[in-house]
Amino acid sequence: MAAFAHGGGWWRRLTALHVKRISAPLLGLLVTFSFVYGQDTATVGEWSPVMTWPYEAIHAHFLPTGKVMFWTRGDHSQLWDPATNTVTSTAASGANIFCSSHAFLSDGTLLVAGGHVSNWVGMSSAYIYSPFNGTWTPLPDMNNGRWYPTNTSLPNGDVLVVSGWINATVGVNVEPQVWQTAAASWRDLTSAHLALPFYPFMFVAPNGKVFCAGPSQATRYLDVSGTGTWNLVANNNFGRRNWSSAVMYDDGKVLLTGGSPCAPYSTTCTELPTATAETIDLNSSTPAWDYTGSMVTGGRKLHNATLLADGKVLVTGGSRGSEDPNTQPTNPAYESELWDPATGTWTQMASITVCRSYHAIALLLPDARVLSGGGDFGGASAEIYSPPYLFNGTRPTITSAPTNVTYGQSLFVGTPDAASIANVTLIALSSVTHGFNMGQRINRPAFSQASGGLNITAPSNANTTPPGYYMLFILNGNGVPSVAKIMRISGSGTPTPTPTPPPTPPPTPTPTPTPTPTPTATPAAPTNLSAAAGSASAVNLFWKDNSGNEAGFRIDRSVNGAAFTKVATVGTNITAYSDSGLATSKTYSYRVSAFNSGGNSANSNTATVALVVPFAPTNLTAGVEKHGHVTLKWKDNADNESAFQVERSTNGTVFAVIATTAASTTMYTDMTARHKQSYYYRLAAKNNVGLSAYSNVVTTR
Repeated sequence: MAAFAHGGGWWRRLTALHVKRISAPLLGLLVTFSFVYGQDTATVGEWSPVMTWPYEAIHAHFLPTGKVMFWTRGDHSQLWDPATNTVTSTAASGANIFCSSHAFLSDGTLLVAGGHVSNWVGMSSAYIYSPFNGTWTPLPDMNNGRWYPTNTSLPNGDVLVVSGWINATVGVNVEPQVWQTAAASWRDLTSAHLALPFYPFMFVAPNGKVFCAGPSQATRYLDVSGTGTWNLVANNNFGRRNWSSAVMYDDGKVLLTGGSPCAPYSTTCTELPTATAETIDLNSSTPAWDYTGSMVTGGRKLHNATLLADGKVLVTGGSRGSEDPNTQPTNPAYESELWDPATGTWTQMASITVCRSYHAIALLLPDARVLSGGGDFGGASAEIYSPPYLFNGTRPTITSAPTNVTYGQSLFVGTPDAASIANVTLIALSSVTHGFNMGQRINRPAFSQASGGLNITAPSNANTTPPGYYMLFILNGNGVPSVAKIMRISGSGTPTPTPTPPPTPPPTPTPTPTPTPTPTATPAAPTNLSAAAGSASAVNLFWKDNSGNEAGFRIDRSVNGAAFTKVATVGTNITAYSDSGLATSKTYSYRVSAFNSGGNSANSNTATVALVVPFAPTNLTAGVEKHGHVTLKWKDNADNESAFQVERSTNGTVFAVIATTAASTTMYTDMTARHKQSYYYRLAAKNNVGLSAYSNVVTTR
């Protein structure tokens, strides 16, 4: 029995199964003690005090820079620095990226797809965020809108996007797409049409296909080659698991936890969420779902499942009730639980004090703790969980590690604790929203002790370890992890081994003639150059690399039709560039060429963009529909807008943004308008340069 422990601060708060508070006189004072019956931090872990943040974290990502990026509704991207516990703003994307999907590209940038026009209506926009310079780059639009889609990083460095609602009339976007990184274009999987639920659980399997683990009962493989093919793998045992969570806890092994049999937004269903969990092993020749242990504190939905540094799975937050997600739970799931893959059993952990259900996030930090935050009923706050392994002895340390490795490479990691190391894990960086982490996965590389450190063999298979950034942990025999080192894994996965030839006798030396130098072939010209406004003073360029022997690329620019001049060069295999410091209201043309020691290639096509705001929409009208809903219609006069910004007022003077619609749309229905209430409306076209003038104002009086 322990009441408190000293260390790491004034008192370390112990969270346990049962706490009894009593008061007793001590030195003339009335002192209250907390007697803990059961377990202490070495068994259940510990939650930090709650931190107040400026915005609710609905989407969150651990960046290669060591910071956590998060955003809420609208366009309010923030950066939390764990080292200083400070939150700062980063650049805005220029769109409402609430309800989008996201995954990291192999270079550490974040691809964000879709977003929120209004409830059930998705945006067709996509963007890339660079954590290294804090900028957003718009991509070509997708085939249609996506609201609640899923992104998956693929073994070749591309990104798969599936599902997401187009609107309430058309329904879900049934056509998957692949962002082709090298070609900087979308590839449609036209023969793989399938209506998937909100935020489907997608994982790259060891066979290179992408496995959809739910939340539907039928689980499938998607072959993304060609135009795409779906194949049924197995049905889970429980059935539909809406608002559940899933995680790939080992190579090809998936855990599916909790969830509700009710429709996602049902207000009449009375069935409670399940406590059951299931696993599937995709390495089997006949994969099948099997029940593992059930969660010991009861059923839950709207929770998060997070891979820890030792490969166990932490479940946090959620609701135990049957209410729809937008209703505050009467029975929040405060108790955390830990699942052990080795035993298939669950153990109750320390409890949070804030309701973290719908729209909450959780992700692993490199210090092996877990950040938990957000939730519509937890609000703009966050807290940090320290798992039991952090109270089980001294942590091993990493003194040196490479930051870039290639598949199959042997690497040395310096540590004074080499003799005690029993496990090494690589965990991909998190990208999480709505209870599903689209980034996390784990690999356990082979290692051996060496003088002053460890010899570790990097993974050789891109199917089990897609290219990108990972956290490298070393763990001692007590299961205590180090602070992770972040490293990038790239190159060609699953290399073919080179056979060792038998030894041959040394040849009789003969004079070696001086070879005639072979001239270096000039590289092939890049193609598919595109240019788009990145901001009022920047243009983003993308092109296709057609050469395998370039030393780099030269970017030339022309302003308002003048002669081209060189503005920059970039290195080999680079297929994007952001030209900044430009002036608005000017037209910029670009061309790109590859170069090496043999000379320059021919120029690419010329791409031209004008840094001008769109023309304003006109002829805005408003019609009051049934139940007071207001339908707006207008004329689109621009060809360079990225969206329309719809604003509403109740007095005709002070307007607020209520929606952002997709480019080229000419109609919007305000579903939040109240019957018999008078409103004023106006809208403007927008792009990354800025906002157009406003349309005429209309009223519903």
